[in-house]
Amino acid sequence: MIIRDETPADRAQIDLLLDEVFGGTYESRLVARLREAALVVAALIAADGEQIVGHVVMSRLAAQMGGRPVRALALAPMAVRPPWQRRGVGSRLLSAALERCRAGDAEAIFVLGHPAYYAHFGFSADLARKFAAPFAGPNFMALELVPGSLAGTAGAVVYPAVFELA
Repeated sequence: MIIRDETPADRAQIDLLLDEVFGGTYESRLVARLREAALVVAALIAADGEQIVGHVVMSRLAAQMGGRPVRALALAPMAVRPPWQRRGVGSRLLSAALERCRAGDAEAIFVLGHPAYYAHFGFSADLARKFAAPFAGPNFMALELVPGSLAGTAGAVVYPAVFELA
């Protein structure tokens, strides 16, 4: 299995993967809208030969803490084909994406996902709790790529309009 950047030639397979894993077309349409809006910072795939078995996207996200802009990203979506789940594919994909984002200019990443899984990578619901956002609770988490970038008492996250159902 290899982890690499997605290419335009991968997009049909990626759409099928997302539709299969999520049971609908919202995520594949979201990824298309993120690409069209030039918001994608990283889009990686896991491939076994010619078959794409996993995909992750990081995209720009408007955020601020105490009135100060935070260079933030949204981790969404991330998917692994069911036969490949619990085999380290998602962990390898996410680790590669985080490495890419740390090398860029992002300060923080937000995700809506499974707390037990994302906590292994340093995501915290406590960090995200300080942000007014369309999500709340233990499944909404944040990760600081730059220590102290989310320091403060009250902030806000505004997801781009492409996240709204079309």
